[in-house]
Amino acid sequence: MGFSGFPDEALIFYEGLVADNSKGYWAANKALYDSAVKEPMLALMDELAPEFGAPHLFRPNRDVRFSKDKSPYKTHQGAYVQADLSGVGYYVQLDAEGLYVAGGWWAGGDQILRYREALDDEAAGERLERVIASLPPELTVGGDRLKTRPRGAPEDHPRLELLKHKSLHAGRRFEPELWLGTPETVDRVRATWRSLTPLVDWLRVHLS
Repeated sequence: MGFSGFPDEALIFYEGLVADNSKGYWAANKALYDSAVKEPMLALMDELAPEFGAPHLFRPNRDVRFSKDKSPYKTHQGAYVQADLSGVGYYVQLDAEGLYVAGGWWAGGDQILRYREALDDEAAGERLERVIASLPPELTVGGDRLKTRPRGAPEDHPRLELLKHKSLHAGRRFEPELWLGTPETVDRVRATWRSLTPLVDWLRVHLS
């Protein structure tokens, strides 16, 4: 069955979950989550898979083992397509405020070292600057960042602000509009992901 849109009930479900993040609310509304959130998200990702790759749907349960917030459920439904490298790819999220669409790099570890090495390279670093400068203005660049420059990095490094990143992604939020309940949502997500492909490709190449 093809994607026909996210119904209003999907946003209503998450409004309720924000107000009452409990196992009782989830149990009482599990069928609504399945029909209004999970099934449409799977259908959306199936539409996008031929161009971007096999999707992964994130679990709704939160990992609360090391968190002070013991709320059992995420107040959004996320889905992700990995671009040949762990932590790099495309992301879409539905919540009570609408749709968030993004692409980039979310992981850390050894990839941070490779990222910094690439920024030290003049050609690779300038290429990333051009990629970011060419992103559509409605996209916001973000990611985890150091407050100060990395250890050993010179104060006059030409890409010092980029060097502070421990992850790097860009995305935009779509507020709820009538098209969210129609197949047009596929076109919106596809167009946004396509505009992010140069960033994803740079990260995929230089962090591998």
